[in-house]
Amino acid sequence: MLTDYHVHLRPDGEDTPSSRYFTTANADRYREAATERGITELGVSEHVYRFTQALDVWDHEYWRDSAFDDIDAYCGFVREETDLRLGIEADFIPGREDRMANLLEGRPWDYVVGSVHFLGNDAVDYDKYDVWTRADSADKVWRRYFEVLGAAAASGMFDIMAHPDLVKVWGTNRPQPDRDPRYYYEIALEGIVASGVACELSTAGLRKPVGEIYPSLPFLEMLVDAGVPLALSSDAHVPEHVGHGYDRALELLQSAGVTQLCVFEGRRRSLVEIPAAVR
Repeated sequence: MLTDYHVHLRPDGEDTPSSRYFTTANADRYREAATERGITELGVSEHVYRFTQALDVWDHEYWRDSAFDDIDAYCGFVREETDLRLGIEADFIPGREDRMANLLEGRPWDYVVGSVHFLGNDAVDYDKYDVWTRADSADKVWRRYFEVLGAAAASGMFDIMAHPDLVKVWGTNRPQPDRDPRYYYEIALEGIVASGVACELSTAGLRKPVGEIYPSLPFLEMLVDAGVPLALSSDAHVPEHVGHGYDRALELLQSAGVTQLCVFEGRRRSLVEIPAAVR
């Protein structure tokens, strides 16, 4: 079985109202794209900051500019009008763990995807809030990113850690640390292993300046050696990106000796075999 759990029904940016994208017709477009690519298990995980309730967690300008929808209406739409797994992509905001946990609890998720986009008020992947404009060094940015990633995993709030080396997103367009990247991966690994959370193999990086899957092969090998289960996703924001780059993702998984993927239902995880025909 192939999966795509990190999927957004609408693109980023302005003028993308839920009324236009949270429709059965649009969901069907994603399902058709998944079927064409041999993906059986398809789930949607909209950004938490798109929902007004998230402003009780963090009142950042980017979140204020993005929060227009009701989270329970989203859950109701996915549950009642589609056959998609219901997920959400929830940012980890240090110091706001209780508030985020309160937001997530009591809602009928199949899984919760945890992500780290911000270090303080600055972002690793948004130009407008670019962490690199005030960074002292690449070492400090990378070290802080993986510290926060490890803390996010250790929080116990999440079922899957999204794009776990997102800090590399800009590639050579931003400073690179001098250390072996495995030094930074090790910082996050303890929290990931201790929590038992799964990590995402995401093809989204192939569409970004870095031009590389998340995580890198050395990080993937460290995760596999530590027994961390893996989920497969594309981080699609349009139907055309569902399953994008899966041929390369499957090659990477094979090179690391991975034969199983995570599937989720009601926040319960199980493992399924990757079809031998696509390994």
